[in-house]
Amino acid sequence: MPLLFEDKITLERRVREGALRVAVYGMGGVGLAIATVWLRVGAKVLGVDVDSDKVNRLNRGIIDHEEKVVIETLKNALEKKFFRATTDGILASKESDLKIVIVPLLLKNGEPDFNPLIDATTKIGKGLKRGDVVVVETSVPPGTTEELVKEILERESGLRVEEDFGLAYSPERVMVGRAVKDIEERYPKIVAGIGPRSTNIVKTLYSLIASRGIIVMSSPRAAELEKLVEGAYRDVNIALANEVWRLCNELGVDYSEVLRATNSQPYCHLHKPGIGVGGLCIPIYPYLLMWRAKKLGIKLKLVGTARRVNEEQPEYILQLTKRAIRSLNLGPNAKIVIMGLAYRGDIGDARMSPTYKLIDLLVGEGFKNIVVHDPRIQFDKEIASRGVPLSSSLKDALNGADVVIVATDHSEYRKLSRSYLESLTGKRSFILIDTKQLISS
Repeated sequence: MPLLFEDKITLERRVREGALRVAVYGMGGVGLAIATVWLRVGAKVLGVDVDSDKVNRLNRGIIDHEEKVVIETLKNALEKKFFRATTDGILASKESDLKIVIVPLLLKNGEPDFNPLIDATTKIGKGLKRGDVVVVETSVPPGTTEELVKEILERESGLRVEEDFGLAYSPERVMVGRAVKDIEERYPKIVAGIGPRSTNIVKTLYSLIASRGIIVMSSPRAAELEKLVEGAYRDVNIALANEVWRLCNELGVDYSEVLRATNSQPYCHLHKPGIGVGGLCIPIYPYLLMWRAKKLGIKLKLVGTARRVNEEQPEYILQLTKRAIRSLNLGPNAKIVIMGLAYRGDIGDARMSPTYKLIDLLVGEGFKNIVVHDPRIQFDKEIASRGVPLSSSLKDALNGADVVIVATDHSEYRKLSRSYLESLTGKRSFILIDTKQLISS
């Protein structure tokens, strides 16, 4: 029986027997984790990506991922022929029952670039069969699934949503480094079908992988909005932390002391500051919200202000650095060490890291002796293209440092003290700019 019309008992049996075929469009870190959780319940998975080199590597068992469970599961599935990767999105649609879209949606000239989503859904539509189910997990502006995706799928397939195929939105809610656990154990899965038939089958499907249960929302646009609000909430709170930290610096007040006291109040959760916000989520979501709001004649003032505060944070760190170098009576040859390239602690992912912007600002000011240290990243082409050394040895990086900037909250840094850093620099007069409040006195 086609997937859309199956009952829960039949569906569970199909999964147990390895007869459910899932195509995951987008083999980035999250896409690989999504493929993993479906493999772990017994489904067969096709991974789809436009990058032929990535597809070839996956099919050879070369899997670049932060999580051991992803690497082991995919390698095992390759051996058992339960997983393979392809660049042929139309064929993958023809050969699968459930299609999950997790292609990136980034910004182009400040507006959402829908091209990857349009490309994936067009190929899905060309291979769509009666009874198939399509779920969008990419973070998108509210209305995208009901308007753009629905129109493409119906046009390309000649089928009608709800009558012939199912369509739903279910936002990915994961963090890099723990995505499988997030999906399977940490968070409820949010689902919203384009109609009752789509909602029911997607609720049943995701109940197979999400032990924390399912939250059914009234419409895809409500679920799309919910996901973006999660990111905007964090962006606003990070901006508050960054502004308060700036004030503390000018007042000569220890931010960590303020943080501890403030958060003793149960209704307050003040964040730690940083040098900015990176990754492909938090810096993007506010713009997707503001883009959609603008089309409705609404201005999201708080969201926009928070985004600007966080985007300006590397400039503030630059000013602190310049002030520190002047206090040491040093010039452009002063050695500046940035501890942390990854955009978040304990991962090896540097996508849209604010460290890049800080480096560019420092170079633009004429500083010539900049070193980046990161224990999780051995090589980075962006850093290499800037001619800046990237070291995995803290001892080598800090030797002779005049200014040390803590940019990422890696666990390795939490164990360090100022006196230990001083011993590595070999200088008693070095200046520490601890944006993450990690280094003990």
